[in-house]
Amino acid sequence: MIKVFRFVAFCSIGVALATCSIVSAQTYRTIDYPGAVVTTLNGGPNPQGTSVGSYTDTSNVTHGFTLTKKDVFTAFDPPGSTGTTPNFISPQGVIVGSYLDSAGTSHGFILDKGQYTTVDFAGAAGTVLTGLNPSGEMSGFSCVVASCASGTTHSFTVSKKGAFKSFDPPGAVSSTASTVNPAGAVVGAFTDSGGVTHGYLLYHNTFATIDFPGSIFTFAGGNNPEGDIIGEYIDTAKVPHSFLLSNGHFTSFDPPGAAASDASGINPGGIIVGLYLDGAGAVHGFIRTP
Repeated sequence: MIKVFRFVAFCSIGVALATCSIVSAQTYRTIDYPGAVVTTLNGGPNPQGTSVGSYTDTSNVTHGFTLTKKDVFTAFDPPGSTGTTPNFISPQGVIVGSYLDSAGTSHGFILDKGQYTTVDFAGAAGTVLTGLNPSGEMSGFSCVVASCASGTTHSFTVSKKGAFKSFDPPGAVSSTASTVNPAGAVVGAFTDSGGVTHGYLLYHNTFATIDFPGSIFTFAGGNNPEGDIIGEYIDTAKVPHSFLLSNGHFTSFDPPGAAASDASGINPGGIIVGLYLDGAGAVHGFIRTP
């Protein structure tokens, strides 16, 4: 699952951070695609209440799906794909993500009104699209390994006119962009020369490093128009948890019964989607409503 690159935490430069807290008063829903062995929610819900995610079938093939607010699942795969990971859905219902072809190469895709467009970063072995804002700007990352499942990666944005801009935070040996919000703020993650993963925020050509306090791993996985950031961090006991960074304040959370979790998307209303691992080792999607 390419979406699992989106583990998160946040520590900003020049922003005062309040004490972390753990919240238990939220409403959680578990999401399982019918008959699937693994389900993840990766993006949304958009204003119409539709989320996107992936499910793995009993043949170990990963497919994309949409889930409406009326709990209607619709599976989809780009033509010729052998694995599909949708990462974001816009207010207009445009979906971006990535798929694997028959040779195991990762390509970005756009699904708009039933029509697919493949997007590849020139010269890269593999490409993943992760986000889309109202101006048509997209986020993603290029890969030196065709499948994008390992190896060095580099963040990029691509304009509505198709102009790519590749970048890495200072000190990064590898990075991935997770989303780009309407203001053009990009969040993502990078690995430093010591092998430690941090989240990052890029806004107005300035980078801020994001580290959940006391964590050993932080991945900024999504943001919304209000500037809230979500993602995943790993604590010193090596347990992954979800987090929310809002108004300079970190909140750690996990769905009830979760042994580990990863928040991967947040909408303007603060509804968060993601995935969690239960005590029996099964992976489910979740929706967290404030």
